[in-house]
Amino acid sequence: MKRNGSKRDEKGNKVNNIMVSDTDCLEHAAASTTAVDKSHPAPPAPSNIVISYRNHDSLSSGGGISILSGSRNGKISYGYSSFKGKRASMEDFFEAKISEVDGQMVAFFGVFDGHGGSQTAEYLRNNLFKNLSSHPDFIKDTKTAIVEAFKQTDVDYLNEEKGHQRDAGSTASTAVLLGDRILVANVGDSRVVASRAGLAVPLSIDHKPDRSDERQRIEQAGGFVLWAGTWRVGGVLAVSRAFGDKFLRPYVVADPEIQEAVSLVQNITDAEAASKALIKEAYSRGSSDNITCVVVRFDPS
Repeated sequence: MKRNGSKRDEKGNKVNNIMVSDTDCLEHAAASTTAVDKSHPAPPAPSNIVISYRNHDSLSSGGGISILSGSRNGKISYGYSSFKGKRASMEDFFEAKISEVDGQMVAFFGVFDGHGGSQTAEYLRNNLFKNLSSHPDFIKDTKTAIVEAFKQTDVDYLNEEKGHQRDAGSTASTAVLLGDRILVANVGDSRVVASRAGLAVPLSIDHKPDRSDERQRIEQAGGFVLWAGTWRVGGVLAVSRAFGDKFLRPYVVADPEIQEAVSLVQNITDAEAASKALIKEAYSRGSSDNITCVVVRFDPS
């Protein structure tokens, strides 16, 4: 997945968060981006620039700006870039939106790295944040809302897929900016990182079949993990958690792991330019996958 949001740590170091579906660009991200802070988004209407999710043969990019208020007033800006790369088809989707939920402005960012087709990733882009923001406990118990919204979105998608023989799936790396908090939720092996004083700090953990806890969970559910070029669930899927993948249930699940980052700050000169640079760096390092990156910048006043 790909996404970036940021703030300052307790020692005042600048921090930068980045989401990526392809991880070849992470080292470059840590070296080339600085940090940004995020606070309460405020009632002013956000300005979102939306690009087409089609025709991704060439690098497509865009961004948006919104004025936020809360314990610290400021401006949030974000940029995104997406590139089909060397793959025959484009299976990445992403979301970057700012909306009002129960009187609070909330920013949602996500990258969805599809496999076996683009249907699941597109479904997540259209439904995941909608389901999350409509959860009755989203504001007062955000972590629980995230877990339940992820699981329900997966159930809804699988229900829609009944009767179809296709078996698409997707990872999801997301960040929710609410008040003085950034909550990162991850399913699969797309990544979210923060750049703190020039060092990459992981905000997500890959869900891989060879992780001891993941392998144990899969085997306890009656599944198995085999080596087929890499470790794979049932000898098929190289991630142990994903949305969709109905033929690998119950071994592959969409239960997110959540990390909360408080008071992070970032200072990227231009978020869209930063996302483009990361895309180009990943491609130049030989990535053979679709590549998508979202970078978020917060300018405290």
